Amino acid sequence: MAGEPRLDLVWFRNDLRVRDNPALWHGAQHGPVAAVFVLCPDQWRTHPMAPCRADFLLRSLRALEGELARLNIPLWVIGGDTFAAVPDALASLCRRLGARAIHWNDEYPLDEARRDGAVAARLGASGIACHRYHDRALAPPGTVVKADGGGYQVFTPFKRAWLNLLDQGAPDLLPAPRRQSPGCMAWTGRGDIPGALPGFASALPATLWPAGEREARRRLDQFCRDGLAHYQRQRDLPALEGTSALSPYLAVGAISPQECLRAALQVKAGDGAAADGADTWISELVWRDFYQHIVAAHPRVCMGKPFLPGTDRVPWRDDPVQFEAWCQGRTGVPLVDAGMRQLRETGWMHNRVRMVTAMFLAKNLLIDWRLGERFFMEHLVDGDFPANNGGWQWSASTGTDAAPYFRIFNSFSQAERFDPEGAYIQRFVPELRGLPARVLHKPALLARHRPATYPAPVVDVSLSRQLAIDAFRAASA
Repeated sequence: MAGEPRLDLVWFRNDLRVRDNPALWHGAQHGPVAAVFVLCPDQWRTHPMAPCRADFLLRSLRALEGELARLNIPLWVIGGDTFAAVPDALASLCRRLGARAIHWNDEYPLDEARRDGAVAARLGASGIACHRYHDRALAPPGTVVKADGGGYQVFTPFKRAWLNLLDQGAPDLLPAPRRQSPGCMAWTGRGDIPGALPGFASALPATLWPAGEREARRRLDQFCRDGLAHYQRQRDLPALEGTSALSPYLAVGAISPQECLRAALQVKAGDGAAADGADTWISELVWRDFYQHIVAAHPRVCMGKPFLPGTDRVPWRDDPVQFEAWCQGRTGVPLVDAGMRQLRETGWMHNRVRMVTAMFLAKNLLIDWRLGERFFMEHLVDGDFPANNGGWQWSASTGTDAAPYFRIFNSFSQAERFDPEGAYIQRFVPELRGLPARVLHKPALLARHRPATYPAPVVDVSLSRQLAIDAFRAASA
């Protein structure tokens, strides 16, 4: 492109924001930059990615395009189909634009790490400098280690070491880069952001999850103002809006975990009454970091393997009928069904209920946790592999810091404790809306008063508990 200044490229992935974006900020310090995003629909089908998440990603990408335009940074959207095609796609764009360097923020799951390595090799061989940064974790993998230099495999000591790093000071937030010359927007040939991708038709209304960095920051501000002080008490109550609901925005990087951490620390410093809630929410951010570290250090979990190798011997049952009942929210166990229907109707599920539904599949039904893990990724608007895999392996007692195999949530007791009035259950399971809460929480009473439109339980939760314990005990012998 004769006559135009040489530029650097910033490769966006799941970091769709202009504020506190290391790759964008550092890239812009070298001169004019352009942005690029590579669509990989074939890869996303096999990973898999939920249609609602793909839709949310595209809408977030359009919001990013608007934010970049305010900075006179053009955005190219190119096709790669699969990760294997990305190195050549980026090399072609670099040649076309005369790019001298490319900047990106690393991702840690195995396929993404291999893709990034292949890009670095391909572009490096062409003389294009590759600059890599960290933004997915508050403490990047390799920075929270034991005295011998090894990584942690249990959460509690990881959290202690993580908090010790925090004592050195919260990370500074990078501002958005300065506006470039308006002439930068004259570069032509940028691809349009599609309204949808083939095979990713989402039935969820866009208004359910408004996209973009500004919406993410609005939600963070509202949560810090109205919800953080109550978070410790309300976060496990699915009938209430007691969580931040920021997970979809963190998943696509519309907001950084660093910004979330700083906001929580500011609330804690200014309002002593909110300290417990702030500490509890920070602990959830640490869990998110922990699972990022696990996938980086133990890539076998990215290949369908349990973190604890011995649990490969658990005799998982092959029962397509019961698995489909679980998927459809037709198990006859009210809290499980409410959670699965919430997932299908909204693309999201309350975290407490995620644990209950996951443990019900892996323990009460003794169906392979990997089937549930994949189903969640096929439906979650906040689908993020490290967090989803870590949560499933915790619930199935196959992972790091996992629940002991004999710890099995009783779905009825969980409902009685965390949804005592039955409001959450009755919101998503309308067949049960006229029944008193005491009926919803007692299997014997529910059996006598169950409406004809609601199924009988597919399993006895008490008897199946012992069967699961026996199966896990035999596998560990």
